[in-house]
Amino acid sequence: MRAVRMSEDHSTAGAGLKLLARFGLVGIAATILYAVLAIALVKSEWIGFSPVQASLAAYAAAAVFSYFAHKSVTFMSSGSHRSEAARFLLLTATGFAVAYAAPALLTAKLGLPPIIAILVTCLLIPAVNLLMLDRWVFAQRRPGQQGDRST
Repeated sequence: MRAVRMSEDHSTAGAGLKLLARFGLVGIAATILYAVLAIALVKSEWIGFSPVQASLAAYAAAAVFSYFAHKSVTFMSSGSHRSEAARFLLLTATGFAVAYAAPALLTAKLGLPPIIAILVTCLLIPAVNLLMLDRWVFAQRRPGQQGDRST
């Protein structure tokens, strides 16, 4: 009985690590996409975006990529786009608000160095996103993929 339990724990841990790896790879790809697009849009004389416009457009494009990649690659969800896209959009908007509020609160109100706000944002948003994407946004898995969900 103990050997079976250890085997189950090992397979759950392995599935969790695979999920974390897929999540990280999609996040890295979305970040690279954002950076490349933002730079290209700022540098393009034909488009003529300001840095703020370029950043927002690149962020939106990276968010669309992120949604589809997390849905199909990270979480392998079979849920409807209607519900999952709306939840993803709400989560993304919340992350955007935290990225705005954390520096405002931690630097302007509490007087902490900007690096603290940046670190809090860089750690808090991905951690919350992983949990919320797994448990709420893409909670409906394709058949045979339930093992990827950590308990």
